[in-house]
Amino acid sequence: MKIILLQDDKNLGKKGDVIEASDGYARNYILPKKIGIEANAKNMNDLKLQKAKEAKIAAEQLQAAKDLAAVLETKTVEVKIKAGEGGRVFGSVSSKEIVAACKEQHGIELDKKKVVLPEALKSFGAYEVNIKLHPQVTAKLKVHISES
Repeated sequence: MKIILLQDDKNLGKKGDVIEASDGYARNYILPKKIGIEANAKNMNDLKLQKAKEAKIAAEQLQAAKDLAAVLETKTVEVKIKAGEGGRVFGSVSSKEIVAACKEQHGIELDKKKVVLPEALKSFGAYEVNIKLHPQVTAKLKVHISES
């Protein structure tokens, strides 16, 4: 019996796969536990439409990430940090502060978990910080750290 999987199963396969299972296994295990449905013409067509929709959404998300990356490449974020005598910095600049400064200065909202800092930013100057917008898209944001 042909079955379309509705969820991932380590023994059977990934969601959306069409597998061949014995009739007894399908009727007694896969169908009652809602792991899969029978692969008839209607269900196969639904699967095809669902995969097309998912592909379209993925393409739109990729394009949006590329557009945002192009915008971020041209921007510079100014972050001010306190310093003591002799230019010693108290603490370091975190991804949370970079995201807040980006939102305040440019109106661009980012997720702090997507900001990849090469090391702790503990001194004044200009840095390039990677922003992972999508598994295939990484943008470089210029961050300038100055004394407040």
